[in-house]
Amino acid sequence: MREIPLAAIRARAYDLWERNHRPEGFEIEFWLLAERELRAEQESRRDDAAGEAPGQTRSPAETVAEG
Repeated sequence: MREIPLAAIRARAYDLWERNHRPEGFEIEFWLLAERELRAEQESRRDDAAGEAPGQTRSPAETVAEG
């Protein structure tokens, strides 16, 4: 598992804080939520990559159908 850069966590936490109307006193909660979200995205990308056989690619239609 790769380490998530602090700058990425900071940017996500700030975005979450702004989207929640900038409440005071929730710095740690937003930081942890940002880290959790980024880690989940990282693991999802890893799982998606592991699920495809080498040389096997997905068509754009398959990608759109899943989203």
